[in-house]
Amino acid sequence: MTYFAVLGNYPELSIAELMAYFNNQLAGIERPDKGVLIFNLAKEIDCQFTIGQLGGTIKLGRIATTTNLKNIFEDVKTLLNPGDNKYNFGISTYGPTGLQIKTFGMQIKQYLKSLNKSCRFVVSQEKNLSSVVVEQNHLLDNGIELNLIAKNNKLYLGQTLAVQPFKTLSFRDYGRPARDDRSGMLPPKLAQIMINLANTDKAKTILDPFCGSGTILTEAILMNYKNLIGSDISPKAIADSQTNLDWIKQKFSLKAINCQLINLDATKLNQKLKSNSVGTIITEPYLGPQRGQIKIKETVQELTNLYEKSLETFYNLLEVKGKIIMIWPIILDSLRKNYLPINLKNKFKIINSLPEELSNKNNLSPRSGFIYGRPEQRVWREIVVLEKI
Repeated sequence: MTYFAVLGNYPELSIAELMAYFNNQLAGIERPDKGVLIFNLAKEIDCQFTIGQLGGTIKLGRIATTTNLKNIFEDVKTLLNPGDNKYNFGISTYGPTGLQIKTFGMQIKQYLKSLNKSCRFVVSQEKNLSSVVVEQNHLLDNGIELNLIAKNNKLYLGQTLAVQPFKTLSFRDYGRPARDDRSGMLPPKLAQIMINLANTDKAKTILDPFCGSGTILTEAILMNYKNLIGSDISPKAIADSQTNLDWIKQKFSLKAINCQLINLDATKLNQKLKSNSVGTIITEPYLGPQRGQIKIKETVQELTNLYEKSLETFYNLLEVKGKIIMIWPIILDSLRKNYLPINLKNKFKIINSLPEELSNKNNLSPRSGFIYGRPEQRVWREIVVLEKI
């Protein structure tokens, strides 16, 4: 089966997540546009379920055929399936398709009216329809979103089958009872991405040694990971994590949660946990001050010391070839991005499994970490995947 994925705001990160989630079973991969990926899978997938597991994919759908401007209308007609109710349809394009969207949309509308079908052509102020527009206009349950994707002389025709569950993600973010906006909040979809990047067995132990209010823990639970440990030096963070764990259990009707919480400095976890007992560490540590005057040199040195000391402890806790998915801060000033000069001391190696032809190095750090940040932010995130040597 041939599928397409419309990627999020950080497309390299989205592609890496897709490749890890599908355990590198994607074949025939093409990236005809920076925001879309086409790939083959040996087995059919449930797109609605799958997109709920992916933090970095906005839309997921199936490629119906390859076509051209001469034949496209006839090919589109085979996908239209209007019932007795009003039928909505929309069109999104990627790459230079050469198609006049409004004209083509009106052609489809005229065709449906000739069949005595009530219909509406859904358009947006943006070039392409967002997941919100697709859902709110019922294009998945009583209509269709057509996707036209151009690659060289090919024109792919695809149908959207699922969009990112933005309402549920928002509920898990802003609806949780324990929040600490001042110290920063990891978005649930970024937590999903980090968990997927680990590509670890569901039964292995996942540790978040800077668990904060428990976002990584709660997302891992919803993704069916069985053995979780969260720790934090802050008693408030541990209390917040427990509150959110109880909330997620109630709201999502979970029978049991196997999550241990420990109030302890991350650099001292070897006092509580056995060596080689952890399969994967997934964490966003303290990223330094986010507001006010940031003393960059002092902050970089302080955080580098904390992270290197933590990595020493993590090395002892991890099993052989265990992975760490970790966020390191990028502190911006008027001249440059300031990265932490982390010394891995030949104990870890950085992994980036993205093929070069799918990568835009402008979206990667000099050491192949994934950059995640908005222009107005003073501290960006560098997401690194480490493997124990």
